[in-house]
Parts: sequence; C-alpha cells; structure tokens
Amino acid sequence: MKRAPFAADPDRSRGREYAEDRFGSRGPRSEFQRDRDRIIHSIAFRRLRHKTQVFVAPDGDHYRVRLTHSLEVAQIGRVVARTLGLDEDLTEALCLAHDIGHPPFGHAGEDALNAALAARGGFDHNAQSLRTLMRLESPYCDHDGLNLTWELLEGLAKHNGPVARANWALAELDATFPLELASWPSLEAQVAALSDDIAYDNHDIDDGLRAGFLTLDDLLTVDLLADQWRAVERHFPRAPRDRQLRELVRGQIGLMVNDLLEQTRVNLAGIETIDDVRAAGRALVSFSLEFAAEERRLKGFMYERLYMHPEQTATAERARQVIADLFAAFEQQPELMNHGWHETLPDGEPERSRRIADFIAGMTDRYAIDRYAMIFGRVPEGLSNV
Repeated sequence: MKRAPFAADPDRSRGREYAEDRFGSRGPRSEFQRDRDRIIHSIAFRRLRHKTQVFVAPDGDHYRVRLTHSLEVAQIGRVVARTLGLDEDLTEALCLAHDIGHPPFGHAGEDALNAALAARGGFDHNAQSLRTLMRLESPYCDHDGLNLTWELLEGLAKHNGPVARANWALAELDATFPLELASWPSLEAQVAALSDDIAYDNHDIDDGLRAGFLTLDDLLTVDLLADQWRAVERHFPRAPRDRQLRELVRGQIGLMVNDLLEQTRVNLAGIETIDDVRAAGRALVSFSLEFAAEERRLKGFMYERLYMHPEQTATAERARQVIADLFAAFEQQPELMNHGWHETLPDGEPERSRRIADFIAGMTDRYAIDRYAMIFGRVPEGLSNV
C-alpha cells in the first residue's frame, strides 16, 4: 500500500546515534526494517518468553508471556498501520520492543525495583526499555546499544504521549540523543500504544477465563462484552462454550480495531505531514469518545476482577519480596552477581544501585527464582497461581 504523506518515511529518518559503516549492504532493507530485525535478534527480546504478562511464572504452556503478548500487539499494529498507510515496519518494531524493559514478575517486579531505587531516581520499565536498547544490549564492536533510529527511540520514549518529566534514565539518554520529549510522537507510535491496549484488554480476558479467575457471568456484567456475547450466541448457537468464548475475544478485537480506524480517519482531517502530527497537540490515533468510555469501563472491570484479585495480589506481594531480597543480597555481596557485572560495578551512588537494577531487570522469572534459590537455599513458594 502507498505510504500516506503523514507517515514516517525510512528514507527521511533523522538517523542513528552513531554513524555506521558496516562493510557494505546486509540486504535490501529499509532503516526501520533494520530496527525491527535488530530487536528480534536481541537477547533482551528472547528473554521476554520467560517474563510475566498477567500470571507470575505460569506453569501452563497456554498462558501468555511478554513475548507472546508483544507478538500479538505487533499483529494488531501492522493491520492498523497498513490500513492507514503508515510504515508497517516501524509500527511492528515499536510493538515488539515496547515491553523489553519489564523486569521479572511484571509490575510486581517493577514496584520492587522502584522502591529499591527510591532515593536514587526510581525505576520505570518504559525508560528501562530505552536504556536496554541504547546502552545495555551491545552486540556491536564499535558502540554500545543497538543503535536504533531516532524514530524508533522517539516512539518508545513517548508512545503514550509527550513526556513532561523524564526520569533519570530517560533524561540521561535524551541528553546524548535528544528525542523531543515535549512533542507528540509519530502515528506509528500512537498505533503501537493503542494496539497494546487492544491486545491486553482482550487477551487477558482469555487467560483469566482459562485460569478460572473470570467466568462468563462476570463478563456479562460489562455491557460491551454482553452485547458481543449475544452476537456470538446468535451466530454460533450450537458451538461448544470454549469456542464461543474465544469468538467473543476475537469479536472484541475486531470491534476495537474498527472503531479506532474510523475515529482516526476523522482525526486526520487536515493533517498533511508528520510535522503536523507532532504539532497537533493531541493524540490523533484514538477510539471514539463513546467507545473510549466503554473501554475504560472494561479496564476497570479487569482491574477489579483479575489484576487485583486476592490471589493475584498475594502472588504479586511474594514476587515483590523476591526482587527486594535479590537487590539487598547483590547490594551487600556484589560477587553474587554474574561475572562481567560485579567486576564492573561502580563504587559510587547512585550509579552502583542503578547497575544492580539493570542486572535484575534483565532477569527472566525463572532465572530470578533460580538465583533466589541459590542465594537463600530455598525455592520461593507461591509464585505461580495458575
């Protein structure tokens, strides 16, 4: 499909932090395709397969993890980008990379690291995504990081909108490679943000049903879901219940995508260039006002019935304690960290603590559990509730 005039153009990229001269061409790829490929081939991306999405350290093979979630976000993002005439490769790269900074055990792990660094600038998974991609993941001989394009880094930094107050990690990176944090990002970044919402709004329902934390009766208390369920029953009255429920989730995704496309086309009236996008002063990729209200009610339901379920919060508290204990152990005995980490640990603060947080943030759920068992002589109990 022809690229729209307001789309990001890889031929007009603002470039990379470090100039590259790599012994000739490595295939007929655009700059944004190179970004996507660098992300997919990174160790940080591979580690997402063992990082919590909703359920901590799930035993079952059928539950989503950060990797499968990121792939599902990318699938939705590409469809939306293609339909709107945006750059699919940049959109896909943003979707694939958006959760790379998550520590083990999801938001529970993030809360623990934020508390551990409270006096040293705190911890934020979005800023950690950029720190990982720009400084920690370093496969090249001539510079740190993956050296991604300005457009990819800008989109990750502010896919949820302009950043009024950058935390220390993002501020340090912005100082060396300015990302214009006060402006709105590209449409591709905005698509990635809402594709993330669409994916977890619906796929978390699927996982919640599978785990028994949600029931059909629960879902029918939400008007949006009840309407979709009635449509499923009309079209597939004799289908098995499990297939009907999966059809419900698919239908919900389609409903959200179609509303987003319709409203975004309206919002783009008068927008002619990517500079117009950044100067618009508001998100241009959006749901309609009516549907946005329905989506907020759905989120409220999911927080009440799934994310804040007593079993979930109890598991999250145990996970937070594991990360807090690991941080304290590495702080007191740095030699417990891997080789290459404790030898290069800075002497002064806050750099020392931030480096310990980098090490922990890169862990998978299972590696954190194994490390805890090695240090404390016991496997932490109750870290999987499915």
